[in-house]
Amino acid sequence: MAFSGLLRPAVLAASRSPRIERTITRMPVTKKVVDRFVAGETEDAAVSTTSALLRSGRLVTIDYLGEDTTDLDRAQGTVAHYLRLLSALSKGRAEDDQPVRPLEVSLKLSALGQSLPRNGYAIAREHAHQICTAARDAGIWVTIDAEDHTTTDSTLAIVRELRLDFPWLGTVLQAYLKRTEEDCRMFAGTGSRIRLCKGAYREPAKVAYQSRAAVDESYARCLRVLMEGKGYPMVATHDPALIDEALRYVHETGRSSGDFEFQMLHGIRDAEQRRLVAAGHALRVYVPYGDQWYGYFMRRLAERPANIAFFLRSFGRNR
Repeated sequence: MAFSGLLRPAVLAASRSPRIERTITRMPVTKKVVDRFVAGETEDAAVSTTSALLRSGRLVTIDYLGEDTTDLDRAQGTVAHYLRLLSALSKGRAEDDQPVRPLEVSLKLSALGQSLPRNGYAIAREHAHQICTAARDAGIWVTIDAEDHTTTDSTLAIVRELRLDFPWLGTVLQAYLKRTEEDCRMFAGTGSRIRLCKGAYREPAKVAYQSRAAVDESYARCLRVLMEGKGYPMVATHDPALIDEALRYVHETGRSSGDFEFQMLHGIRDAEQRRLVAAGHALRVYVPYGDQWYGYFMRRLAERPANIAFFLRSFGRNR
């Protein structure tokens, strides 16, 4: 626990360091480890990974990696990537009238221009609207990802506006933020889709719980709010205790397998993913792709000491 407590802040700080990024991305061993968590750099690689997961009975959400964009051309390039991805995903698919969509894409608004110094809010909203329109036409869901706490108000405001045209639009709430329990109450209404995760950014104690126990307790409280609400909870965790807690809430609230889903990351706890599917539960895998993988990769290392150990073992074998 002490090892994890010391390393996590250091790894999260490194995720924002251009100097450390240059060092780590140039290490030959890094790509071998990244391949565990990231499904390649191209749309074709993402579609191939997605097809294999769908054949295994799992659902999929795909994220084109990138964030903190302060260049309009780059934000527009991200939109173009998503439109190509949606076109590729829709090819050869039969009409799907299932209430739960097997395919989804996840968007980070900062990658769509939210952080642009002028009109970032409006630009990100318009870019997200373009992607949601294409997704609707392809029969694919969209969920807006959460980022650090400074973007939360802007992100949720854009989500509220987009849901006027796309009522199925999902969003992410992070249990380590002290505001999240109230946000869950506000977003637990009919038709809402909320992905509840613990949170993966380095946040100050003023706004976020710092200990693992406090975060877990907040997650359980938030999850109960969502399960007792009228929306569609998306339980994003690899934690066995919280998975058991979720199943207990499902039983208590009378939800069926089509009223909620579990979510896990590509490359993490594959056997548990398969076990949950075999038990009749909906489980969606978060599949990232693209060449802007550094920040995502470092946050995955920070989440669990086992991930850091995996990286260090791989480094040692390849020296």
